[in-house]
Formats: sequence, structure tokens, C-alpha cells
Amino acid sequence: MVRLHPAKTAKRSVLLISSLLFAACGGQQTSVPAIDTVVDDYGRTVVVDHEPTRIVSASPSITEIVYALGQSHRLVGRTDFCLYPPAADTLTSIGGISNLNIEAILALQPDLVVTASMIPQRSVDLLQQMGVPVVCIIEKGRYEDLYGNIRQVGRLLRCEAAADSLNRLLRQRLKSVSAGRPEADSVQASRAVGQPTTPTVYYVVGFGPTGNFTAGGNTFIDDIIRLAGGRNLAHEVEGWSYSLEALMQNDPDYIVVRREDSATFCRTHPYKQLSAVRNGRVIGIESGTLDLQVPRNIDAIHYLRNRFKK
Repeated sequence: MVRLHPAKTAKRSVLLISSLLFAACGGQQTSVPAIDTVVDDYGRTVVVDHEPTRIVSASPSITEIVYALGQSHRLVGRTDFCLYPPAADTLTSIGGISNLNIEAILALQPDLVVTASMIPQRSVDLLQQMGVPVVCIIEKGRYEDLYGNIRQVGRLLRCEAAADSLNRLLRQRLKSVSAGRPEADSVQASRAVGQPTTPTVYYVVGFGPTGNFTAGGNTFIDDIIRLAGGRNLAHEVEGWSYSLEALMQNDPDYIVVRREDSATFCRTHPYKQLSAVRNGRVIGIESGTLDLQVPRNIDAIHYLRNRFKK
């Protein structure tokens, strides 16, 4: 059973963050000069010749960032996978990420489409032929890249002050969370003196007959695990595939898995033989906080750090 899509998430801190930042965007927009061209993350030069007021988000992470910036009133459409915050459910759906409904997008009369992944080129071409600019701000390989993505969205929305404020808030929260280092006492007690003290962690992206998938060392998830006080079992791996043999042999101290998949993982052979399963060190997590490069990544760091202490 491989599930690579983010699952439905519960309420968290985006509404509070956005309320604090709304004023930073409002009242300044008319004085900010228009951007004539933007070079997006795929090197395409895109004309954005006026301040966008009708935005379609073709990515869950973009939707979440726009809400966190207090600019949800500009959103008119989102994908089926844009599940957070819950208020996004009221927006018109434009279909999936890889199979966008172009007719639905055009019916919304957007002046900008923003995505965090490369949508099909034919979709980009059709939208641009109809005069709708498409800007791609991809999710990148390091946690620190989140700040740059927030800044890029803020620039597109003429909301740079709010983006800077959000980034400062996230950095302050990270500094606060990182002030204490988890001891992972239950793990350390079982180890011989002189062995490494940082607990090994395996994040379950997908599992079952179709293969085992996790986040390798070239992903921002690897950084999140490190910032939470763990060591990614797949740190030396590039990409997402991980062999079952390596998982069973390396036997991580902790398993992190999407909350909705936790029970199934723990009762499935051979995963139930892992020491983390047998010793109650399987951590179910709200998937949207870890699968996407979004402001709520700090919630995942805080949550995991506390769990690694137990």
C-alpha cells in the first residue's frame, strides 16, 4: 500500500498566523510597483503585469502559504489535494495536480495560477494561450528553502512585508523549539556505553507489496527529522525508494508514519517485527505537517522533538 498523497489534516496554527500577518499585506499594496516579469523555479520568464486578485492554487503547499500570509481572499480555486486549512474546502476545485480541469480554471477567470510542482506542459500552454500566467514555486530539498518559497509567494502577491514577518516568526519558533535537545531516554538505556546517542528514525511514505518508500537525505523531511533531534535512517539515500531488507536489518529506534496508516503498518508483516513496533515507538503524525514544505513544518519539528524525548 503506497500512499504518496497528503492526507486530510486537522486544524492548527495557520489561522492565528494569518490574522497576525493580514495587516502587513493590507494597506500597502497600492504603493508597491507592479512586477513586469518573474523568473520561476523552472527558469521560465512569466509576465505578471498587475497585482493578482484572483489566484488559482494548483498545489497544497501554495494554498497553505497564501492562507498563512492572510491573503485567502485572493484565492478562487484549489486542487482536490488542498485540504488545509479546512476553510480551503469552500474554494472551487480545479481537479487533481496532474490532471487539472482547464475549463474549471478558466471559468474562475483567474489572473494568476501558482503551483509548487510541474503541472503538465500542455496545461501550462493552454492557460498561457488564454492569457493566464502560470508561476511554479517548487518544493526544494532543504528545510531552509521554505523561507525562500514564502518570500517568492509574498513577492507575487505584493506582500513581501507579511512574508518577512512570517519568516521571522517561523525562525523564532524554530529557535525556541531547538533550545532543548531531546534525550530519548528509553532508547539510550538500551544501548551500550559509547554508541551514538541520536535516535535513528524511519519515515514511512509508502509500504507494502508495491515497495517501501521514505524520504532520503536530499529532502527537507531529512532536515525536519534532524532538527527534531533524530537521525534519518535513510540519510545516505537519494530519492524515495528504500529496500525492505535494509529497513529490517537497520531496525530504527523510531518509526514515523502518517497517523491514518499507523495501525495498518503496525499489524502488517514483516513490519510488526521491527523493535520500534514491538516497543511502542511508532509515532503517528499529521501528514500535512511533514509531507509538504509549509509553515506547519515547525509543528512537526516540535511534535517529533517532544516524542523523541519520551
